[in-house]
Amino acid sequence: MIKVKQFGYALLLLGFAITKGYSQDTATEYVAPSEAVPRGKAPRMKVQLLILGESTKQYAVIFYQGDEAFSGLLEFAQKYHVTSAHFTAIGALNGATLGWFDPQRKMYKKIPVTGQHEVIGMSGDIALYQGKPVVHTHMLVGASDGTTVGGHVLAAYVSPTLEVMVTVDPVTMQKRFDPDTDLTLIDPSPEKTEGTLK
Repeated sequence: MIKVKQFGYALLLLGFAITKGYSQDTATEYVAPSEAVPRGKAPRMKVQLLILGESTKQYAVIFYQGDEAFSGLLEFAQKYHVTSAHFTAIGALNGATLGWFDPQRKMYKKIPVTGQHEVIGMSGDIALYQGKPVVHTHMLVGASDGTTVGGHVLAAYVSPTLEVMVTVDPVTMQKRFDPDTDLTLIDPSPEKTEGTLK
């Protein structure tokens, strides 16, 4: 009888451990859209003004070995007072965390990217939410065997370089919080936009 009780207790503990481990793993597999982006992760980033037009500016934002590009783009937007922009990029990475938005959970499922990858394409935009710039970017990367993976960029570790061409627009683009998704979405309200096409 004692052995049966001990066995039952051991099974209970094992079940608890498995459940606890599962919930911890699940928690680390997802990230909230509002999770803060750490600063100071792109110390080698360089910026050059390429075009100073009548209404737009174009910058080359270049990242180097070890820079984390997503936090660097946010720092660029803050330092240069960007209120609306769009960008494209090419380069290479040694590790990244991409995301796939799960509408039921209202969270991004993490897609880990390990090892050296070519950045086949990266595009995104910058807009303001509550007076602060927000960077939204997606990326497609390729491995040495030709396989690809893509998604929403959560982190991207540059190796050896990432060349981002940023066009800063003349008007402010605002975002609003969407309670249905827990995302901040661009809100192109007519009263906030000049030169709206008819």
